[in-house]
Amino acid sequence: MIDYLKTFVTVVEQRHFSKSAKILNLSQPNVSLHIRYLEQEFDTKLLIRSPKLVQVTEEGEILYIRAKKMLSLLEEVKQELNDRMEVVKGTLKIGASFTIGEYILPLVLADYAKEHSLVKVEVMVANTEEVIEQVRSGSLDIGLVEGEVTGKGLKVEPFMEDEMIIIAPPHHPLSNIERLKMEMIHNETWIWRESGSGTRAYSDQFISEFDIKVKHFFIFSSSQGIKEAVAAGLGIAMISLWTVRKELNANEIKKLKISNRTFTRPFYVIQAKDSSLSKAQQLFLRMIEKVKMK
Repeated sequence: MIDYLKTFVTVVEQRHFSKSAKILNLSQPNVSLHIRYLEQEFDTKLLIRSPKLVQVTEEGEILYIRAKKMLSLLEEVKQELNDRMEVVKGTLKIGASFTIGEYILPLVLADYAKEHSLVKVEVMVANTEEVIEQVRSGSLDIGLVEGEVTGKGLKVEPFMEDEMIIIAPPHHPLSNIERLKMEMIHNETWIWRESGSGTRAYSDQFISEFDIKVKHFFIFSSSQGIKEAVAAGLGIAMISLWTVRKELNANEIKKLKISNRTFTRPFYVIQAKDSSLSKAQQLFLRMIEKVKMK
């Protein structure tokens, strides 16, 4: 029954049989068989299948909510039993915003995996808003995000400070000025991240706080895209120092230095407020704490 419920939950979340089969490492006929078994067991129609999309009936929604709780409870029991045996294993689901997920989290996980090789780690890298929503819904155990975190039902703790810098192409007229005044960056073309990104939220705050006049702007959905756009001469950007260290050292881009100013923002670790910590989660959070101290 547990396997059938896992299949059902996956199909509901993916809204697609073939995608669910791939995720579950099952054949598509087996996925259909699991759903058919549940419909026979509960004597009701749970899903309406069409060529393009799977729709969930009202009865299916009820089962989905209950199944999620049952599977979550089962995972908690497994974790508790593992903890009692002092064996650190199980699954750790982490979500991270792009700056953290691409430049900081891999360093932490490399150390974590050496010490706790039996823990299966699943990572989702997305923008801040998406990670927050997945943690709130219980799909992720831990979220690591940049930018302000709002909303009820979350435990939020800062774990490190991130320096934000303004970057420009190597031959930009401002790139060789030792100390810029704020008004000198008016009427420039800017490269921004998409809405929902922590980096974009900080850029918007910066532009608003200092009343920066923007001539034009482009939007990219990744830090890599921003770096390439700036290096190509498309404009200037505000971005985390973590993301551009290699490019700065290679002189592919330049840091614009604003007189007597350093711009920082916190990185946050978030969890659902009512969640209990497994041993695997506790040990991961301790490693995050070590990053904080660096």
